[in-house]
Amino acid sequence: MESPQPNPAPLWRLVELPIIPEPRGNLTYIEGQREVPFDIARVYYLYDVPGGATRAGHAHRELQQMLIAVSGSFTVHLDDGARTESVSLNRSYWALLISPMVWRVIDNFSSGAVCLSIVSHHFDEGDYYRDYDEFFAAAKALR
Repeated sequence: MESPQPNPAPLWRLVELPIIPEPRGNLTYIEGQREVPFDIARVYYLYDVPGGATRAGHAHRELQQMLIAVSGSFTVHLDDGARTESVSLNRSYWALLISPMVWRVIDNFSSGAVCLSIVSHHFDEGDYYRDYDEFFAAAKALR
């Protein structure tokens, strides 16, 4: 009888960010190597996304990413080639941490939504899988 294999580490997970409540308004902070488990190389944000539009539609070979709905809401569809999940982000103190080799599509943006992205690498087109079939074959080979 074979011994059971340990479950692999999840390729995405929700992270609750710290909240400092005050009568004047709440404050949430994010620090590299604390809430973000990688060195921060780049920060960007998506906003003014037209109704019905989708963003992302790719995976990364090495880049790690944390997504936060700093305003409004949106849905992130995740696929590691073996399982899929959709995560709705609608609170500024919840972040979605995404490992490399996860296909992501972001849609269902509410009016006024702002998606903050904190990433581990500078932009490099060579790090992207933009074709799902190519990504799926690579993900399958890794398993």
